[in-house]
Amino acid sequence: MAGAPPSFCFVAFPPRTENDQILFAKNSARPRDEVQEVLYIPASNHDPGSKVKCTYLEIEQSQKTHAVILSKPAWMWGAEMGANEHGVCIGNEAVITREAVSDTNLLLGMDLVRLGLERGATAKEALDIIVTLLEEHGQGGNYFEQECAGQAFQSSFLIVDRVEAWVLETVGKFWAAQKITGGVRCICNHLSLKTQIDLEHPGLKSYAKSQGWWSEDKEFNYSEIFSEDEKEEDCTGKETVEHQEDNLSVQTMLSILRDKSRGICVDSETFLTTASSVSVLPQDEGRPCIHFLTGTPDPSRSVFKPFIFVEDVKLVPSAQSSCLGEELCAHGDHEWRHELYEAHQCALTLIEKEQDEGERLMCIMQGLENQGLEAMEDLLNGTKPLDPAEVVDLFFDCVDTEIKFYK
Repeated sequence: MAGAPPSFCFVAFPPRTENDQILFAKNSARPRDEVQEVLYIPASNHDPGSKVKCTYLEIEQSQKTHAVILSKPAWMWGAEMGANEHGVCIGNEAVITREAVSDTNLLLGMDLVRLGLERGATAKEALDIIVTLLEEHGQGGNYFEQECAGQAFQSSFLIVDRVEAWVLETVGKFWAAQKITGGVRCICNHLSLKTQIDLEHPGLKSYAKSQGWWSEDKEFNYSEIFSEDEKEEDCTGKETVEHQEDNLSVQTMLSILRDKSRGICVDSETFLTTASSVSVLPQDEGRPCIHFLTGTPDPSRSVFKPFIFVEDVKLVPSAQSSCLGEELCAHGDHEWRHELYEAHQCALTLIEKEQDEGERLMCIMQGLENQGLEAMEDLLNGTKPLDPAEVVDLFFDCVDTEIKFYK
Protein backbone atom coordinates (compact mmCIF):
# COMPACT_ATOMS: atom_id res chain seq x y z
CA MET A 1 0.00 0.00 0.00
CA ALA A 2 2.27 2.74 -1.32
CA GLY A 3 1.75 6.48 -1.04
CA ALA A 4 -0.23 8.68 1.27
CA PRO A 5 -4.04 8.29 1.14
CA PRO A 6 -5.34 10.93 -1.31
CA SER A 7 -7.75 12.67 1.04
CA PHE A 8 -9.13 16.14 0.40
CA CYS A 9 -9.98 18.92 2.88
CA PHE A 10 -10.94 22.55 2.35
CA VAL A 11 -12.39 25.70 3.85
CA ALA A 12 -14.28 28.54 2.16
CA PHE A 13 -14.95 32.03 3.53
CA PRO A 14 -17.40 34.82 2.71
CA PRO A 15 -17.91 36.43 0.25
CA ARG A 16 -17.30 33.17 -1.68
CA THR A 17 -19.95 31.51 0.50
CA GLU A 18 -23.60 32.21 1.12
CA ASN A 19 -25.10 33.96 4.15
CA ASP A 20 -21.82 34.93 5.86
CA GLN A 21 -21.02 31.30 6.62
CA ILE A 22 -17.64 29.61 6.75
CA LEU A 23 -17.76 26.15 5.20
CA PHE A 24 -15.42 23.29 6.13
CA ALA A 25 -15.40 19.97 4.28
CA LYS A 26 -13.38 16.79 4.16
CA ASN A 27 -13.29 13.47 2.34
CA SER A 28 -11.35 10.85 4.25
CA ALA A 29 -9.55 8.38 1.94
CA ARG A 30 -8.48 5.26 3.78
CA PRO A 31 -7.93 1.54 3.04
CA ARG A 32 -11.00 0.25 1.22
CA ASP A 33 -12.33 -2.10 3.87
CA GLU A 34 -11.69 0.13 6.88
CA VAL A 35 -14.78 1.16 8.87
CA GLN A 36 -15.26 4.67 10.20
CA GLU A 37 -17.57 5.38 13.10
CA VAL A 38 -19.23 8.61 14.20
CA LEU A 39 -18.53 9.12 17.89
CA TYR A 40 -19.96 11.80 20.17
CA ILE A 41 -18.09 12.39 23.42
CA PRO A 42 -19.54 14.84 25.95
CA ALA A 43 -17.49 17.45 27.78
CA SER A 44 -15.77 16.09 30.84
CA ASN A 45 -13.58 17.00 33.79
CA HIS A 46 -10.60 14.80 34.64
CA ASP A 47 -8.62 14.28 37.82
CA PRO A 48 -5.28 16.13 38.06
CA GLY A 49 -2.43 13.90 36.95
CA SER A 50 -4.67 11.49 35.04
CA LYS A 51 -3.52 9.95 31.75
CA VAL A 52 -5.17 9.29 28.40
CA LYS A 53 -4.22 6.40 26.11
CA CYS A 54 -4.12 7.59 22.51
CA THR A 55 -3.78 5.08 19.67
CA TYR A 56 -0.30 4.01 20.72
CA LEU A 57 1.00 6.47 23.30
CA GLU A 58 -0.21 7.38 26.79
CA ILE A 59 0.07 11.08 27.64
CA GLU A 60 -1.14 13.42 30.37
CA GLN A 61 -4.85 14.17 30.24
CA SER A 62 -6.18 17.73 30.27
CA GLN A 63 -8.25 18.60 33.33
CA LYS A 64 -11.15 19.58 31.06
CA THR A 65 -12.11 18.27 27.63
CA HIS A 66 -14.74 19.79 25.33
CA ALA A 67 -17.64 17.92 23.79
CA VAL A 68 -16.68 16.59 20.34
CA ILE A 69 -18.20 14.80 17.37
CA LEU A 70 -15.64 12.65 15.57
CA SER A 71 -15.48 10.72 12.31
CA LYS A 72 -12.76 8.19 13.00
CA PRO A 73 -11.36 4.84 11.88
CA ALA A 74 -13.00 2.49 14.34
CA TRP A 75 -9.77 0.78 15.38
CA MET A 76 -7.88 3.90 16.45
CA TRP A 77 -8.27 6.48 19.21
CA GLY A 78 -7.78 9.52 17.00
CA ALA A 79 -10.01 10.97 14.29
CA GLU A 80 -9.75 11.87 10.61
CA MET A 81 -11.98 14.89 11.13
CA GLY A 82 -14.36 16.32 13.64
CA ALA A 83 -15.71 19.36 15.47
CA ASN A 84 -16.21 20.54 19.03
CA GLU A 85 -18.90 22.41 20.93
CA HIS A 86 -17.13 25.76 20.37
CA GLY A 87 -17.30 25.60 16.59
CA VAL A 88 -13.74 24.39 15.99
CA CYS A 89 -13.30 21.92 13.11
CA ILE A 90 -10.13 20.01 12.26
CA GLY A 91 -9.18 17.69 9.42
CA ASN A 92 -5.80 16.13 8.79
CA GLU A 93 -3.92 14.78 5.80
CA ALA A 94 -1.11 12.23 5.64
CA VAL A 95 1.81 13.71 3.69
CA ILE A 96 5.14 12.37 2.48
CA THR A 97 8.19 14.60 2.91
CA ARG A 98 11.94 14.19 2.53
CA GLU A 99 12.19 13.82 6.30
CA ALA A 100 12.38 10.16 7.38
CA VAL A 101 9.23 9.05 9.19
CA SER A 102 9.49 7.48 12.63
CA ASP A 103 8.26 3.89 12.93
CA THR A 104 8.16 4.32 16.70
CA ASN A 105 4.65 4.29 18.15
CA LEU A 106 4.19 7.94 19.12
CA LEU A 107 1.23 10.23 18.37
CA LEU A 108 -0.59 9.84 15.07
CA GLY A 109 -1.82 12.85 13.15
CA MET A 110 -5.34 11.59 13.88
CA ASP A 111 -4.60 11.59 17.62
CA LEU A 112 -3.59 15.24 17.33
CA VAL A 113 -6.89 16.04 15.58
CA ARG A 114 -8.84 14.66 18.52
CA LEU A 115 -6.57 16.23 21.13
CA GLY A 116 -6.86 19.62 19.43
CA LEU A 117 -10.66 19.39 19.39
CA GLU A 118 -10.95 18.17 22.96
CA ARG A 119 -8.70 20.89 24.34
CA GLY A 120 -8.98 23.94 22.04
CA ALA A 121 -11.84 26.46 22.21
CA THR A 122 -10.62 28.38 19.14
CA ALA A 123 -8.71 27.45 16.00
CA LYS A 124 -5.59 29.24 17.27
CA GLU A 125 -5.84 27.54 20.66
CA ALA A 126 -6.18 24.14 18.97
CA LEU A 127 -3.14 24.94 16.82
CA ASP A 128 -1.07 25.83 19.89
CA ILE A 129 -2.13 22.61 21.62
CA ILE A 130 -1.26 20.44 18.62
CA VAL A 131 2.22 21.90 18.10
CA THR A 132 2.97 21.76 21.83
CA LEU A 133 2.07 18.06 21.95
CA LEU A 134 3.95 17.43 18.71
CA GLU A 135 7.13 19.02 20.08
CA GLU A 136 6.80 17.13 23.38
CA HIS A 137 5.87 13.66 22.14
CA GLY A 138 6.63 13.53 18.40
CA GLN A 139 4.64 11.72 15.72
CA GLY A 140 5.03 8.21 14.40
CA GLY A 141 3.46 4.78 14.05
CA ASN A 142 1.39 2.79 11.59
CA TYR A 143 -1.50 4.74 10.04
CA PHE A 144 -3.22 1.48 9.12
CA GLU A 145 -4.56 -1.32 11.29
CA GLN A 146 -2.97 -4.19 9.37
CA GLU A 147 0.73 -4.53 10.18
CA CYS A 148 1.45 -5.93 6.72
CA ALA A 149 0.26 -2.61 5.28
CA GLY A 150 2.29 -0.65 7.80
CA GLN A 151 3.01 2.91 6.76
CA ALA A 152 3.80 6.04 8.70
CA PHE A 153 3.47 9.59 7.44
CA GLN A 154 3.99 13.19 8.38
CA SER A 155 0.83 15.23 8.97
CA SER A 156 -0.83 18.42 7.80
CA PHE A 157 -3.93 19.95 9.37
CA LEU A 158 -6.71 22.37 8.49
CA ILE A 159 -8.00 24.00 11.68
CA VAL A 160 -11.09 26.20 11.38
CA ASP A 161 -13.47 28.20 13.57
CA ARG A 162 -16.10 30.93 13.04
CA VAL A 163 -13.42 33.58 12.48
CA GLU A 164 -10.33 32.12 10.84
CA ALA A 165 -8.49 29.03 9.69
CA TRP A 166 -4.93 27.76 10.06
CA VAL A 167 -3.02 25.47 7.75
CA LEU A 168 -0.47 23.56 9.83
CA GLU A 169 2.16 21.36 8.18
CA THR A 170 4.61 19.19 10.07
CA VAL A 171 7.94 17.48 9.48
CA GLY A 172 8.81 15.31 12.47
CA LYS A 173 8.64 17.65 15.47
CA PHE A 174 9.10 20.72 13.26
CA TRP A 175 6.21 22.69 11.83
CA ALA A 176 4.99 25.80 10.04
CA ALA A 177 1.55 27.43 9.93
CA GLN A 178 -0.33 30.00 7.88
CA LYS A 179 -3.40 31.97 8.93
CA ILE A 180 -6.32 32.09 6.47
CA THR A 181 -9.18 34.60 6.75
CA GLY A 182 -10.65 34.68 3.24
CA GLY A 183 -11.09 32.92 -0.06
CA VAL A 184 -10.79 29.17 -0.48
CA ARG A 185 -8.02 26.96 0.85
CA CYS A 186 -7.47 23.25 0.28
CA ILE A 187 -5.02 20.75 1.69
CA CYS A 188 -4.22 17.40 0.11
CA ASN A 189 -1.59 14.70 0.55
CA HIS A 190 1.37 16.97 -0.18
CA LEU A 191 2.88 20.09 1.36
CA SER A 192 1.34 23.39 0.27
CA LEU A 193 2.93 26.14 2.42
CA LYS A 194 5.43 28.22 0.51
CA THR A 195 6.93 31.56 1.61
CA GLN A 196 3.93 33.04 3.43
CA ILE A 197 4.35 31.55 6.90
CA ASP A 198 2.86 33.25 9.96
CA LEU A 199 4.13 30.92 12.69
CA GLU A 200 6.86 28.29 12.78
CA HIS A 201 8.90 26.09 15.06
CA PRO A 202 11.77 28.26 16.35
CA GLY A 203 14.32 25.75 15.10
CA LEU A 204 12.75 25.11 11.70
CA LYS A 205 15.21 27.08 9.56
CA SER A 206 18.22 25.86 11.53
CA TYR A 207 17.12 22.27 11.05
CA ALA A 208 16.61 22.72 7.29
CA LYS A 209 20.04 24.28 7.07
CA SER A 210 21.68 21.48 9.10
CA GLN A 211 20.25 18.88 6.70
CA GLY A 212 21.67 20.69 3.69
CA TRP A 213 18.19 21.39 2.33
CA TRP A 214 18.38 25.19 2.56
CA SER A 215 20.95 27.96 2.72
CA GLU A 216 20.40 31.50 3.98
CA ASP A 217 21.15 33.04 0.60
CA LYS A 218 17.92 31.50 -0.75
CA GLU A 219 14.28 32.32 -0.05
CA PHE A 220 12.73 30.02 2.54
CA ASN A 221 10.04 28.13 0.61
CA TYR A 222 8.65 25.51 2.97
CA SER A 223 7.16 23.09 0.45
CA GLU A 224 10.18 23.25 -1.86
CA ILE A 225 12.56 22.59 1.03
CA PHE A 226 10.70 19.72 2.70
CA SER A 227 8.78 18.04 -0.13
CA GLU A 228 9.99 14.65 -1.28
CA ASP A 229 9.53 15.59 -4.93
CA GLU A 230 10.74 18.83 -6.46
CA LYS A 231 7.81 19.11 -8.86
CA GLU A 232 5.07 21.57 -7.99
CA GLU A 233 1.73 20.04 -7.08
CA ASP A 234 -1.63 21.56 -6.35
CA CYS A 235 -4.97 20.27 -5.15
CA THR A 236 -7.36 19.22 -7.88
CA GLY A 237 -10.08 20.12 -5.44
CA LYS A 238 -8.88 23.70 -5.09
CA GLU A 239 -9.29 24.28 -8.81
CA THR A 240 -12.73 22.67 -8.70
CA VAL A 241 -13.87 24.90 -5.83
CA GLU A 242 -12.41 28.11 -7.24
CA HIS A 243 -14.03 27.57 -10.63
CA GLN A 244 -17.53 27.50 -9.14
CA GLU A 245 -19.38 30.46 -10.65
CA ASP A 246 -21.95 30.90 -7.92
CA ASN A 247 -21.48 31.42 -4.20
CA LEU A 248 -20.56 28.22 -2.40
CA SER A 249 -23.29 26.52 -0.38
CA VAL A 250 -23.61 23.29 1.57
CA GLN A 251 -25.11 21.67 -1.53
CA THR A 252 -22.12 22.81 -3.57
CA MET A 253 -19.75 21.27 -1.06
CA LEU A 254 -21.63 17.98 -1.13
CA SER A 255 -21.44 17.88 -4.92
CA ILE A 256 -17.70 18.55 -4.83
CA LEU A 257 -17.08 15.81 -2.28
CA ARG A 258 -19.01 13.39 -4.50
CA ASP A 259 -16.91 14.17 -7.59
CA LYS A 260 -15.16 10.99 -8.72
CA SER A 261 -14.17 12.31 -12.15
CA ARG A 262 -11.56 14.65 -10.60
CA GLY A 263 -10.47 12.19 -7.94
CA ILE A 264 -11.96 14.13 -5.04
CA CYS A 265 -14.15 11.16 -4.16
CA VAL A 266 -11.60 8.33 -4.14
CA ASP A 267 -12.59 4.87 -5.36
CA SER A 268 -9.48 2.90 -6.31
CA GLU A 269 -8.21 -0.63 -5.79
CA THR A 270 -6.31 0.51 -2.70
CA PHE A 271 -8.19 3.45 -1.22
CA LEU A 272 -11.79 4.53 -0.82
CA THR A 273 -13.42 7.64 0.61
CA THR A 274 -14.59 5.88 3.77
CA ALA A 275 -16.33 8.89 5.37
CA SER A 276 -17.12 12.52 4.63
CA SER A 277 -18.22 15.64 6.47
CA VAL A 278 -19.28 19.23 5.85
CA SER A 279 -19.58 21.86 8.59
CA VAL A 280 -21.42 25.18 8.45
CA LEU A 281 -19.92 27.79 10.77
CA PRO A 282 -22.01 30.98 10.81
CA GLN A 283 -19.99 34.08 11.64
CA ASP A 284 -23.03 35.23 13.62
CA GLU A 285 -22.53 33.51 16.99
CA GLY A 286 -26.27 33.63 17.54
CA ARG A 287 -26.63 30.91 14.91
CA PRO A 288 -25.70 27.28 15.62
CA CYS A 289 -22.87 25.48 13.87
CA ILE A 290 -24.20 22.49 11.93
CA HIS A 291 -22.10 19.46 11.03
CA PHE A 292 -23.14 16.99 8.33
CA LEU A 293 -21.55 13.53 8.50
CA THR A 294 -22.02 10.33 6.49
CA GLY A 295 -20.63 7.62 8.80
CA THR A 296 -20.54 5.44 5.66
CA PRO A 297 -18.18 5.08 2.67
CA ASP A 298 -18.50 6.72 -0.75
CA PRO A 299 -20.28 10.07 -0.39
CA SER A 300 -21.73 9.71 -3.90
CA ARG A 301 -23.85 6.89 -2.46
CA SER A 302 -24.24 8.08 1.13
CA VAL A 303 -26.54 10.34 3.13
CA PHE A 304 -25.10 13.40 4.88
CA LYS A 305 -26.85 13.71 8.24
CA PRO A 306 -26.93 16.86 10.46
CA PHE A 307 -25.59 17.16 13.99
CA ILE A 308 -25.82 20.16 16.37
CA PHE A 309 -24.14 20.50 19.77
CA VAL A 310 -26.63 20.90 22.62
CA GLU A 311 -26.75 19.60 26.17
CA ASP A 312 -27.51 15.89 26.63
CA VAL A 313 -27.10 14.91 22.98
CA LYS A 314 -28.53 11.45 22.43
CA LEU A 315 -25.80 8.91 21.67
CA VAL A 316 -25.99 6.93 18.42
CA PRO A 317 -24.73 3.39 19.07
CA SER A 318 -25.83 2.23 15.60
CA ALA A 319 -23.09 4.46 14.07
CA GLN A 320 -20.53 3.50 16.69
CA SER A 321 -18.14 0.55 16.67
CA SER A 322 -15.92 1.02 19.68
CA CYS A 323 -16.80 1.25 23.35
CA LEU A 324 -16.81 4.58 25.14
CA GLY A 325 -13.91 4.67 27.56
CA GLU A 326 -10.22 5.30 27.83
CA GLU A 327 -9.12 1.96 26.34
CA LEU A 328 -9.62 0.85 22.75
CA CYS A 329 -11.75 -2.25 22.31
CA ALA A 330 -10.08 -5.51 21.30
CA HIS A 331 -12.35 -6.11 18.32
CA GLY A 332 -11.44 -8.17 15.30
CA ASP A 333 -11.73 -6.62 11.83
CA HIS A 334 -15.27 -7.90 11.19
CA GLU A 335 -16.52 -6.62 14.54
CA TRP A 336 -15.79 -2.99 13.68
CA ARG A 337 -18.81 -2.95 11.34
CA HIS A 338 -21.49 -0.96 13.13
CA GLU A 339 -25.18 -1.29 12.29
CA LEU A 340 -25.29 1.72 9.95
CA TYR A 341 -22.24 0.47 8.04
CA GLU A 342 -23.71 -3.03 7.63
CA ALA A 343 -27.07 -1.70 6.45
CA HIS A 344 -25.35 0.66 4.02
CA GLN A 345 -23.23 -2.17 2.60
CA CYS A 346 -26.40 -4.12 1.88
CA ALA A 347 -27.85 -1.06 0.17
CA LEU A 348 -24.73 -0.67 -2.00
CA THR A 349 -25.02 -4.30 -3.08
CA LEU A 350 -28.62 -3.69 -4.12
CA ILE A 351 -27.69 -0.50 -6.00
CA GLU A 352 -24.98 -2.35 -7.92
CA LYS A 353 -26.99 -5.49 -8.78
CA GLU A 354 -30.58 -4.31 -9.21
CA GLN A 355 -30.82 -1.23 -11.43
CA ASP A 356 -34.48 -0.36 -10.87
CA GLU A 357 -34.44 -1.05 -7.13
CA GLY A 358 -31.07 0.68 -6.86
CA GLU A 359 -32.37 3.83 -8.52
CA ARG A 360 -35.42 3.81 -6.27
CA LEU A 361 -33.23 3.48 -3.18
CA MET A 362 -30.93 6.28 -4.34
CA CYS A 363 -33.95 8.55 -4.74
CA ILE A 364 -35.05 7.72 -1.19
CA MET A 365 -31.55 8.43 0.13
CA GLN A 366 -31.46 11.77 -1.69
CA GLY A 367 -34.88 12.63 -0.31
CA LEU A 368 -33.75 11.91 3.24
CA GLU A 369 -30.72 14.13 2.80
CA ASN A 370 -32.76 16.94 1.25
CA GLN A 371 -35.15 16.91 4.20
CA GLY A 372 -32.25 17.41 6.58
CA LEU A 373 -30.70 20.14 4.45
CA GLU A 374 -33.98 22.07 4.19
CA ALA A 375 -34.63 21.83 7.92
CA MET A 376 -31.14 23.07 8.73
CA GLU A 377 -31.43 25.92 6.22
CA ASP A 378 -34.63 27.05 7.92
CA LEU A 379 -32.83 26.92 11.25
CA LEU A 380 -29.91 29.00 9.99
CA ASN A 381 -32.02 31.59 8.20
CA GLY A 382 -34.97 31.84 10.60
CA THR A 383 -35.49 34.39 13.34
CA LYS A 384 -36.55 31.85 15.95
CA PRO A 385 -33.74 30.90 18.38
CA LEU A 386 -32.61 27.28 18.53
CA ASP A 387 -34.66 25.08 20.85
CA PRO A 388 -32.19 22.43 22.13
CA ALA A 389 -35.03 19.99 22.82
CA GLU A 390 -35.81 19.90 19.10
CA VAL A 391 -32.31 18.79 18.05
CA VAL A 392 -31.07 16.73 21.00
CA ASP A 393 -31.82 13.52 19.08
CA LEU A 394 -31.37 14.97 15.57
CA PHE A 395 -28.46 12.80 14.43
CA PHE A 396 -29.90 9.73 16.18
CA ASP A 397 -33.22 10.10 14.34
CA CYS A 398 -31.51 10.61 10.97
CA VAL A 399 -29.38 7.48 11.37
CA ASP A 400 -32.34 5.45 12.63
CA THR A 401 -34.50 6.51 9.67
CA GLU A 402 -31.73 5.74 7.19
CA ILE A 403 -31.23 2.23 8.56
CA LYS A 404 -34.98 1.54 8.42
CA PHE A 405 -35.12 2.50 4.75
CA TYR A 406 -32.21 0.19 3.96
CA LYS A 407 -34.02 -2.70 5.61
